[in-house]
Amino acid sequence: MPPLVDTLPADWVYICEGGATIVLSYHGPSNPFFDGTVLRLRKRALDDTDTDTVHDSEQEDPIIEFQEKCLERLISPTHLPRMKRVLVGADSEKWLQALAVQCEPLRPLERRQKDEIDRKRLKAVLATDLVGGEGITVEIKARCRACFYSSPKWGFLPSPIYLSNATRPIKTQTCRFCMHSHLKALSSSYCPLDLFSGDESRTKKALNSLWDAWADRHGTVNNFRVFVNGKNISPTEQQCIVGLLSDIADPKEAVISALLPVLLDAPVLHTISRLQRTLDALDIEGLARLCGLAPIGTQPTIAEWTDFLDAYLASPTTPPPADATHLRYHVLAYLLSATFKDCSVLVRVPNGTATVIDLDPKSVDRLRKWEQLDREIVTAYAAVPNRKICVDS
Repeated sequence: MPPLVDTLPADWVYICEGGATIVLSYHGPSNPFFDGTVLRLRKRALDDTDTDTVHDSEQEDPIIEFQEKCLERLISPTHLPRMKRVLVGADSEKWLQALAVQCEPLRPLERRQKDEIDRKRLKAVLATDLVGGEGITVEIKARCRACFYSSPKWGFLPSPIYLSNATRPIKTQTCRFCMHSHLKALSSSYCPLDLFSGDESRTKKALNSLWDAWADRHGTVNNFRVFVNGKNISPTEQQCIVGLLSDIADPKEAVISALLPVLLDAPVLHTISRLQRTLDALDIEGLARLCGLAPIGTQPTIAEWTDFLDAYLASPTTPPPADATHLRYHVLAYLLSATFKDCSVLVRVPNGTATVIDLDPKSVDRLRKWEQLDREIVTAYAAVPNRKICVDS
């Protein structure tokens, strides 16, 4: 496998980014190693004072091993992207710096204010390009493909067992996404419980709501994006969809009609919802009380993850007791649930594939922050006189 420095920074085109990585698509000269791939690069916080450490460990990006040894035990590999590690190569910092300068104007402002490409990385990850690119542009156009990206979020209402008397009537009635939307003053009819329901009318309602929010906010929402022939289009460009999927003249109707059977037939949403629910048996409230009884511990190793999955898969719907002896089990369970709450699903039509992405392991250091955010969300929503009633999936 040749190093990345064998390509030019200009060969890579910015697509999108998450909290930990930035993603670029290969658009350079035909190359059997890079055609049809995207590049995942780790980021670093702007306030990170360690600017000298060079990352040369095989574990500097654990997502490949995490997927092979953990995620593929929970989700069929047919619904996961193929990934492999690649060296940046000689003068890696110079190459990454040039790439960072090229990408910076294309990044969202809120991201640019927080982090940047980590130029000290010696390795990166190549993955299947699931949204297209110039390497397959003709094929995409000939086969009339589009790709739709959605971040489904939480797909269940929590069990009342470990909730306090104050939060129980709130959390068991209104889903986390809808409460959080209220806190952020975002008006939307979208509820992820509809998307995860498996019911055709509710799933269609969710897709309509996602589309409307995408259109009303000029494509700035982060839970629904549309790529056509590898390009992330804005709502003003939606007419380019007409004729690609069917003879339906309305782009919204054409997209939803194409997405609906894929989401209903593929097991992806049901699997994500089931994993979210069974891994988050205590809610962050119950886990927070449990964490007061013993130290949380360090970031889980791959060996710990595999041992945890052995125990979880032996009895996924019957977790061990919520006591200090089993704290580590519940910490890992909640972290893994958080991964599935923050993942995204890529659906390609008309070939009808659904792929789960953004499945990085979460940091144990975020547990306290999640507890504080949960308290903030529920406290704010408790003041709402007419609370929304969400129907569990």
